[in-house]
Amino acid sequence: MKKEGTIVVVDDNRSMLTAVEILLNGIFGKVVTLSSPNRLLSTLREVGADVLLLDMNFSSGINSGNEGLYWLSEVKKADPQIEVVLFTAYADIDLAVKAMQRGAADFVVKPWNNAKLVATLQAALALRKSRSEAKQLGDIKRSFSPESSENGMFWGTSPAMQRLRAIVEKVADTDANILITGENGTGKEMLAREIHRLSARKDELIVTVDLGAIPETLFESELFGHVKGAFTDARTDRAGKFEAASNGTLFLDEIGNLPYHQQAKLLTAIQSRSIVRVGSNTAIPVDIRLISATNRDLNRMVAAGEFREDLLYRINTIHIEIPPLSQRTEDIVPLARIFLKRYAAKYGKTCDGFDDGALEKMLGHDWPGNIRELQHTIEKAAIMADGDLITADELLISRREGNATEQTVATTTLEEMERSMIAGALQRHGGNLSAVAAQLGVTRQTLYNKIKKYNL
Repeated sequence: MKKEGTIVVVDDNRSMLTAVEILLNGIFGKVVTLSSPNRLLSTLREVGADVLLLDMNFSSGINSGNEGLYWLSEVKKADPQIEVVLFTAYADIDLAVKAMQRGAADFVVKPWNNAKLVATLQAALALRKSRSEAKQLGDIKRSFSPESSENGMFWGTSPAMQRLRAIVEKVADTDANILITGENGTGKEMLAREIHRLSARKDELIVTVDLGAIPETLFESELFGHVKGAFTDARTDRAGKFEAASNGTLFLDEIGNLPYHQQAKLLTAIQSRSIVRVGSNTAIPVDIRLISATNRDLNRMVAAGEFREDLLYRINTIHIEIPPLSQRTEDIVPLARIFLKRYAAKYGKTCDGFDDGALEKMLGHDWPGNIRELQHTIEKAAIMADGDLITADELLISRREGNATEQTVATTTLEEMERSMIAGALQRHGGNLSAVAAQLGVTRQTLYNKIKKYNL
């Protein structure tokens, strides 16, 4: 039987402590004994205790059990997750029941039966693990609360988006794996949420994972979870994103940025529909609907040996390409009006439309940053607005004529220079983030953040 968990035993009878320690060393991963509760709270913190076996009386001649009740309360205030089992004499059973009403998990009567003691403490450990996992999953799910209806999908009237909508309505109610591609800022995550909303899993969670933003050392822990002690600082068992999304939808954003050596681990989880937490050998089944997204050409990456062909086939049952905003110009103004309404309310402005100059300026721009660029532009305009209509002067659109490196030094800001440098490096290295990061002398994570910032 695998030993796991940490238990702290507190009793003023040293012979009893020795006997219990010998018994439990074969059951728990770590057994800590204390003959006095004076250092109890600090010891619980230091060792990361799962279970506490606590005597109810410590002072000679006192058998009221009040000491045990006091320390039970103190322990529960310090860490409500620790499961407390009480040691009690025959005459203390009524007191032990009262203690259980205050948060104790169970009690064991002295003199104890070894099998009964072990079974009681193992049940307490199992309860601790179950409650801990339920709390972690609850925390994860709350962190992925659904978007408000205000941020729902905008289909518009362009023929390209209407064709896309027809495809989505056909496949949303299936469990087919979907790959969404398109330029940065086109709304890939929003489309994933719309597919989830239209699916049979709509009442469950959609969990978003930005694969480009996860440090390589935390990849397995973030996606698959870990068990206590799997690595430094792994003080408790932790569920990963796959488990959090079980029965719902898992959205893997920026899947094209996943390093090659990690793609096999992801493929295994997707194929088997099960995960193994870091530090464990137990497979946990997960029931997910998978949606992935990228702005990169995965077929070209497969040809270049940068993306696994079998992984591409697995995630690409249905492929949906979102057109750039430059190919759906009839949607620019309606989208701008939606954003203006939102930000006028946010900043307490009265503006509710655009004058002719602003409309002409919007329609004359190619929007390389797509919907995200339009949204940020309208937010800035709402902040700057003085009247009821947004004017052309208040619409601060950065016009890029030709290559950014051809701009004059007088009009080039540091951010523009940085953007141009990163864009040039990305082009030279064919989008290989590791090579670009090495050339620029920055970490892969810093580079990824810059790419997101500049909509590259």
